[in-house]
Amino acid sequence: MKLAGLKTVENAHDESIWAAAWVPATDERPALLMTGSLDETVRLWRPDELAPAGPPSRGHALGVISVAAHPAGTVAASASLDSFIRVFDVDSNASIATLEAPPSEVWNMQFDPKGTVLAVAGGGSASVKLWDTSTWQLIANLAVPRPEGARPDRTGSGKFVLSVAWSPDGKRLACGSMDGTIAVFDVARAKFLHHLEGHSGPVRSLVFSPVDPRVLFTACDDTHVRIYDADGKSMVGAMSDHVSWVLSVDASPDGVAIVTGSSDKTVRLWDLSMRAAVQTMTNHSAQVWGVAFRPPGGTGVRAVRLASVSDDRSISLYDYS
Repeated sequence: MKLAGLKTVENAHDESIWAAAWVPATDERPALLMTGSLDETVRLWRPDELAPAGPPSRGHALGVISVAAHPAGTVAASASLDSFIRVFDVDSNASIATLEAPPSEVWNMQFDPKGTVLAVAGGGSASVKLWDTSTWQLIANLAVPRPEGARPDRTGSGKFVLSVAWSPDGKRLACGSMDGTIAVFDVARAKFLHHLEGHSGPVRSLVFSPVDPRVLFTACDDTHVRIYDADGKSMVGAMSDHVSWVLSVDASPDGVAIVTGSSDKTVRLWDLSMRAAVQTMTNHSAQVWGVAFRPPGGTGVRAVRLASVSDDRSISLYDYS
């Protein structure tokens, strides 16, 4: 397995790029890369040449910290430091809904695999908020309890929830917190199941394996990437090669590798069978806030693509083989 650099777009945004996600292909168009920036805009990019797929999408009063795409590829959402989530039509950019939360209660977000629910990491609310995508009404507020004997996190208060991930079967939801713990929920019962422990810093990104709904990969400021059995409550592996915070993680569509982005300015490819980093990419000159594999699908699409985004305002595109 390897990554091969295809293209880098410098100054893709006017300020730091903190978020990236792929919008799945539809019958009318290929998958698009979506990026969100501290310049308050969301931009869409064509998948191979990284050419803009339309004008910037505006509508936030502060920087965009998370973007998410509906699995049908027609709807997307952007979350901002202004505590609003803007839901919009991908092709027309028309606003569909605006979801509001108190300050510091909107962070990372992700649609469930069926596209019926949008999960949002609730920051200082110590919860994950679930929004019904047919009505855009809040349908659940999953409270994240503090582990017994836990020390206060950096906020000096209770939990601060930074990241969310759905299992590929949609049955489990995991969220990472500032204190280094990961909470796992049974979504159908809206029930907290257990904590996963082992990290010693903020868990800013996490993703389930696309081929095994039990396996969860987590990225943390403690420089480690960990592998958990999310159902069995156990850590099954730990990997370390970055020399600073690990800010983002994504799993390859074939399930045999993961990629991470770090504040050490690198993107690293990890072979899961070896439990080791096998390649380091140094395209960026500042911390790498987002890495995202293009989802499978689309007419005539065989190549697997990876995108990374950075504080240096650039986007890099790679071939994965």
